This record gives sequence, C-alpha cells and structure tokens, in this order.
Amino acid sequence: MAHHTNRSGYMKLTDRLNRFPLGAPPSELLYKILEMLFSEKEARLVSLLPLRLFNAKKAGRVWKMDRFSTQKILDELCDRGILMDIEKNGRQVYCLPPPMAGFFEFSLMRVRDDIDQKVLSELYYQYINVEDDFIKDLFLDGETRLGRVFVHEPVLSQENALHVLDYERATEVIKTASHIGISTCYCRHKMAHVGLDCDAPKEICMTFNASAASLVKHGFARQVDVSECLGLLETAYENNLVHFGDNVREGVNFICNCCGCCCEAMIAGRKLGILHPVHTTNFIPQVQDAACKGCSKCVSVCPVEAMILVSANDPNDPKKKKARVNEEICLGCGVCARVCPDDCISLRSRAKRVITPLNTAHQVMLMAIERGKLQNFIFDNQVLKSHRALAAVLGVVLKLPPIKQVMASQQMKSRYLDAMIRSLKL
Repeated sequence: MAHHTNRSGYMKLTDRLNRFPLGAPPSELLYKILEMLFSEKEARLVSLLPLRLFNAKKAGRVWKMDRFSTQKILDELCDRGILMDIEKNGRQVYCLPPPMAGFFEFSLMRVRDDIDQKVLSELYYQYINVEDDFIKDLFLDGETRLGRVFVHEPVLSQENALHVLDYERATEVIKTASHIGISTCYCRHKMAHVGLDCDAPKEICMTFNASAASLVKHGFARQVDVSECLGLLETAYENNLVHFGDNVREGVNFICNCCGCCCEAMIAGRKLGILHPVHTTNFIPQVQDAACKGCSKCVSVCPVEAMILVSANDPNDPKKKKARVNEEICLGCGVCARVCPDDCISLRSRAKRVITPLNTAHQVMLMAIERGKLQNFIFDNQVLKSHRALAAVLGVVLKLPPIKQVMASQQMKSRYLDAMIRSLKL
C-alpha cells in the first residue's frame, strides 16, 4: 500500500498525460521514467495543469499557491525541459508538451548531469523499442499522424518542383522560421547509451518558431541562423537522412533528420509500414527497369525497406536483378533517387495528395476527435468535479453509434453537444 501511496502523483500524472491525444500507456517502465524526470510533488502538481495554454496566474489558482512560489516552480520545470514557456500576444504562457514529441526527447537533447542519461536511455529503449504499446499508440491511433516526411528537394525535377507547395519544403520552413534551434538528436543519443547508434551526425535536430525560442532560452538548443541551418540540411542530404517533421502547414515546430536504424519514426515505418504510421510526401519513386543494374544502393539506404531487388527476368543473364518499390510502405522521401548511380530512379506525383492540418491547434483537435478525447479539451478544468463528470459523459456520447448520439443529444437538450457530434462528420 505504501508503494502505491508514494506513486499516487505519478499515477495522476499518467492520467493527465493520457487526456491529451498523444499520451503514454501506463506500465512499470513508464513510472520508472517519470520518477527520473519528476519528483512526486512535481508529478502531482503537473497532473493538475490544463491541456490548453495557461499563464502563471492560472497555474497558481489551480495549485492554490502564491504567485512567487508558482513562478519559481514553473521556471524550474522549464529549465528542465518539462514545460515550455511561450510568448503569445505579448504575454508569457506555458504548456505541458506530450511525452513525444516533447519532454521525453528534451531530456536527451543536450548532455546534462542532473539525471543519469544512460539509465534513462535504457528505460526509453525498453519502453519504446521493446514494448510496442507506446509506438502503436503514438503512430497508429486515428488517421491524423504526429509527423510527415519532407521530400529531398535536390532530387526533384523541374516538373516535380511545380507541384511542391511551400509548406512541403524543408528549405522554406527554415527560411520563414522566426527562431531556429539545433540540438542533439534524441534518437541517436538514446541509442548511443545502449550501444546501438550509427555514424550519422547527432547535432542536427532542428526546432523552429516558438518551440525553438523556448528550447534555446533554456539551453536545450543552440540558436543558429538560416544559413547555418540550410548547411545542416545539406549535411542531412549527404548522409541520406530522411526529414521527418511536424505534420502541420503553418508554424512547423520540428524537423528531425532521421536514420533508419535509430529514429523512432523510421523504426515504426519498418514495423508498421502497411498501416501507414507516418504521413508520406506527395511523391513516389519510379524505376526505369531497362536502365537499372541492380546495384542495391537504393535498397541499402531506404529507411523503411520499401526498396527491394527482384529478378530482372533477363534470359541472357538469369542472375540479373532490378530494383522494385513497395508503394504501400514507401515514404516518398527521395533518398533512393539521390544515391542511384545510373539516374534510373525518379519521382512522380502520387495519385492522391496527402492532406496536412493547417496548424498545431487544427492537428490536435483532429487527433482528439479521432482518438475519442475531444471532451478533455471542452471540459479542461479537471480540478472541478463538475468538469470531470461532464467530460466523462461527453466522452461516452461521442463514442456512441450515430443513432444513439442523436438520442443522447435529444435527451440532454444540448446545442453544444449537437455541434460536437456534427463536427465528427466533417
């Protein structure tokens, strides 16, 4: 009983994390991770914070603390990469990011000695790479995905370039960002501590805009200008890294430059590829069979094993191979076209364009609707028993079949509920 009493704050924090669309399935490993990142008191306090942006005054009201004590705790949590502080309309507001992309990653985006990063990395590896509940929850639940792939721009033909929108270009994200930060790659840093990292550059994780401003302010990222960031993008090209970024059109928060062996999104792509855990680009590679010599370079660089070698069916050379793309799992990144020594791989437009949410608010609301968690945003003040009760009721109603939704709506006489149900049909 005492053990569970000591963990009550972490259990409440786990409940809070899972009210957000991107949560973390409870497990013994998760509790060990949270115990490394939070004190029990901090876990209890953070569990009370709203899902939406909040200011220090609101946090103090929820925590029943004076302004000075509240501000001190908020600053300490920001300094450790648990919370993010953002300037919005001239005032300071805060948010608790999800575990990923969020405070799990921030804990390894710089070298630090206030936590044992080797032990933490080993826990992350077991929780994320060995157990698969977290990855399935993160990448498979609902239709709207956490991230999307950016095409390798140097391999685009002039015709391709006409069909690429600005928000689909990593270069455009970099050029238009208000702030740019560069950090250590969380994935390769984690894998280094378990002896499984590769030789790809580690200081190449890119954050942008308000997220970058907060991470730079608290020492989790190094501020760089557009020129240096574009140079790092070139380094990513040279190392055949895939650009995996925020699945929004406006205000992109991050672009990771991913290898196939260490990075969570690429590992998910290999494990769960046919289930489409990552939004692809709007391109697909095509191979000129007659020119392909079967050298296998495209196969070796594909991060999700979408490129394979098959028989060329050449009667004069029975052993001859040619490259073949599995379009069901291909990300459309273009890395294969970059490494082809005979220029026999080119990109063509997909038959159906991939839809990208407008901004983070749009993305989160779509995810909340798809994952049955919209009620948590409508009744966000979980300190109030009335909000908890209403959230529970609405959560049940929004999961009902359409006919039963109508019946529940009529019984509750709620115009607001009608609007929420209608929004599910958009």
